[in-house]
Amino acid sequence: MSIRVVLADDHRMLIAALRSMLEKETDIAVVGEAGDGAALLDVVARTMPDVAVVDIAMPGMNGIEATRRLLAGHPRLKVIALSAYSDRRFVLEMLNAGAKGYLIKASAGDELARAIRAIAQGQTYLCPEVAGSIVEAARGKTAPAGSASANLGRREREVLALLADGKSSSEIAARLHIAVSTVEVHRRNIMRKLDLHNVAELTKYAIREGLISP
Repeated sequence: MSIRVVLADDHRMLIAALRSMLEKETDIAVVGEAGDGAALLDVVARTMPDVAVVDIAMPGMNGIEATRRLLAGHPRLKVIALSAYSDRRFVLEMLNAGAKGYLIKASAGDELARAIRAIAQGQTYLCPEVAGSIVEAARGKTAPAGSASANLGRREREVLALLADGKSSSEIAARLHIAVSTVEVHRRNIMRKLDLHNVAELTKYAIREGLISP
């Protein structure tokens, strides 16, 4: 009997590539796809898969919150986190949310089928990059200090966190008691300093740097 799998990621090309790869496996069947957290909840409710492969940085409801909600309603479901980052903060938050596996997107092509089989059998699966990060954390090692966010002023960091949380310029202006035009100036300065070009990139950066919770 095939392992029923749902894929969730906001990058359609990645979803298509993963589906194409998994369709070559005789014991795995992709039964649904989703581009955001809300759609994922709906797809899982309709298809009742064995495994959900979940991107962490999806728009709207992120993968960590989606995983919590999924497992609250479908406790037998197994979740594999899919991320561009091996930062142990994400790994630990996803595992604490109930995920049984964690893969870096760069290694998904080689490891996803193996990870699906492992967690379907009740095991935990971490790709080598993530396993190494967890081992370093256990040994008390830390990542190098300093990041691009250190170049941001206090108000810029506040604006960045609110932008990444999905707030509009007018909502941010009201929250911080500043003019909308001032918010726009901060927004342009933040993007220039961080070399980012849209809100999706700002959101992923803010999560990675710990400026907001995923």
